[in-house]
Amino acid sequence: MPSLEEKFKIFEEKDKLAELGGGIERIEKQHKAGRLTARERVELLLDPGTFVEQDKFMTHRAKDFDMDKNKIPGDGVVTGYGKIDGRLVYVFAQDFTVFGGTLSRANADKIVKIMDLAMRMGAPVIGLNDSGGARIQEGVESLAGYADIFYRNVMASGVIPQISAVLGPCAGGAVYSPAMTDYIIMAKDSSYMFVTGPDVIKAVTHEEVTKEDLGGAMTHNAKSGVAHLVAENDEQALMMIRELMSYLPSNNMEDPPFVPTTDDIHRQDESLQTIVPEDPNKPYDIKEIITRVVDHQNFFEIQPHYALNIVVGFARLDGRPVGILANNPAHLAGVLDINSSIKGARFVRFCDAFNIPIITFVDVPGFLPGTNQEFGGIIKHGAKLLYAFCEATVPKITVITRKAYGGAYDVMSSKHIGADVNFAYPTAEIAVMGPEGAVNILYKKDSISEEDRKKKVDEYKATFASPYKAAELGYIDEIIYPKQTRFKLIQSLEMTQNKSKSNPARKHGNIPL
Repeated sequence: MPSLEEKFKIFEEKDKLAELGGGIERIEKQHKAGRLTARERVELLLDPGTFVEQDKFMTHRAKDFDMDKNKIPGDGVVTGYGKIDGRLVYVFAQDFTVFGGTLSRANADKIVKIMDLAMRMGAPVIGLNDSGGARIQEGVESLAGYADIFYRNVMASGVIPQISAVLGPCAGGAVYSPAMTDYIIMAKDSSYMFVTGPDVIKAVTHEEVTKEDLGGAMTHNAKSGVAHLVAENDEQALMMIRELMSYLPSNNMEDPPFVPTTDDIHRQDESLQTIVPEDPNKPYDIKEIITRVVDHQNFFEIQPHYALNIVVGFARLDGRPVGILANNPAHLAGVLDINSSIKGARFVRFCDAFNIPIITFVDVPGFLPGTNQEFGGIIKHGAKLLYAFCEATVPKITVITRKAYGGAYDVMSSKHIGADVNFAYPTAEIAVMGPEGAVNILYKKDSISEEDRKKKVDEYKATFASPYKAAELGYIDEIIYPKQTRFKLIQSLEMTQNKSKSNPARKHGNIPL
């Protein structure tokens, strides 16, 4: 019978073994590749000294392919809970040094356990992904493990925030769980996501493509829109998660966290008066308005490399987190197209799920014309954004800075689809279409002189290229000076903070997917 001292010694040895994961050599290899280990990532992500690990000694139960002779405590995933800025979060970190981070049945059980706990306790789940996919030696048990995780991703969706960091290669089944979470952050040069890798693609379709081009961080941040943020390295990715968490509530029953601010609510920035150019066809960057209006000019942009004609992200106004969605005339004149509609719709639905008020800045000439857009389903995809705004019951505040033309005026959180407060700058133009096009259609059959045509264009401009017609009808609540934007938004947020609205009882709507 071992003595008490020997029992403690056995525990210490097992504990050290578990913390070593795949061993010193593999840890060094991970570091050489510019990546941190699973434990290092968890330590960096959470407040110091708050991590509580679970299932540290769990091992796989596979016997085939001599797997019973190769067991490593923890089995390739570190799971547990801790705090970010003093708030409870659950975390799992895949350990690439153990069987390449592949998912075993035991591995899945560990992840499932903390996901279930997170749902019971109403706290976010953060997944640090670094995995080669299913563990081939376990076959269907590994696949079953993935499906158990996927099911929980869906059940947790809109109930607790789910954030994924992809910090290494993620292939096959390993990509679907991140894809169903709210946000995906990838690290440049060291992370990849693909359903099938370059070798399989070459064998099946004869295309030659590198891992980087196929599923690298910039591919998914700029081309596919699968990922939402890109970091230089693991450390920056983890800091981005901490910052993102500061805007989000712990669950769908809570309000987002208030942070006291020293930024004066009455602050007026004179430069706002001239950001929107006199020439209605001249571009400007909507982010220049956003940053001047929000607390401490701090705007946390989401998907900054994708669908640049729309801008989405988080900020605070008088300490309250808000979601901001804005057309950006600096890119494609701020037009709505397939990608920007999808990007906007998903952001609006996230904010609505987690009680984050939505502020919309509008400068939109309409939907992008062309066969590419029509064949790609712009009608269906544009309807997603419309659907999302209509369905959202959180406070919705809209500012029309310049153009709000055609159906795009309706879509961009107009009064008619449930916006609570609608502002317009004196530079706003609210019409079915631009003055030139409108006159061409209105007087199509009349042979009028160039001089008369110009006169008609000026008349149309006077009537519709201003916010006054809409204000007369009550579609615009107030016309404001651009420099008043900050205070007006803060007043509106205060006014709407106890908003109560519920949609008709139903299982769920049928959003045009």
